[in-house]
Amino acid sequence: MAKNEARRRLLADAGIAVLAREGARGLTHRAIDKEAGVPGGTTSNYFRSRGALITGLFERIGERIGPTAEDLARRAGRKPSRALFADYIRDIVRRMTTEADVARALFELRLESGRRPEFAEIVGGWLRAGFDGDLAFNRAAGLPGGRREIALFHYAIDGLLFDLLTTPIDPEVSTDEVIDVLVAGLLSEEE
Repeated sequence: MAKNEARRRLLADAGIAVLAREGARGLTHRAIDKEAGVPGGTTSNYFRSRGALITGLFERIGERIGPTAEDLARRAGRKPSRALFADYIRDIVRRMTTEADVARALFELRLESGRRPEFAEIVGGWLRAGFDGDLAFNRAAGLPGGRREIALFHYAIDGLLFDLLTTPIDPEVSTDEVIDVLVAGLLSEEE
């Protein structure tokens, strides 16, 4: 049977919705079929195993939350600075909070990889590829910070996103203010 890419995206989007709402334990081929409104067995035709499903969900998550060409073009040619780096971080937070179900699904998959070692390789590979992509983008764009700073920003932004997507520690604090403080604290003055 030929695989229809639009159907594959529909199923992956349904899987993301189920994962965000039900958690990893609720993520089944049958639950995705129901969420997508397709005949039973459709998801298993596209994603034969749980590992294939997890891989497919990560691919779709990347498509949905990755920076658009317009996002990247908007920053191209600007003078590298802490302000430009802060703008990029704001964009990441915006994309993740606009696609809150996708962000929740991503956190669920990361948590599941800690419980199920068979997913750790899939999840770790996806995360390392994303990190390496961020590092390459940072270098190509001439943004300040190296490998250490990008890693620290990932740790900080994951915590900020977790706070924004769940019950906030301090709902009165401005996300922009948090990002400005993180950038000031993690990048040296000369960067």
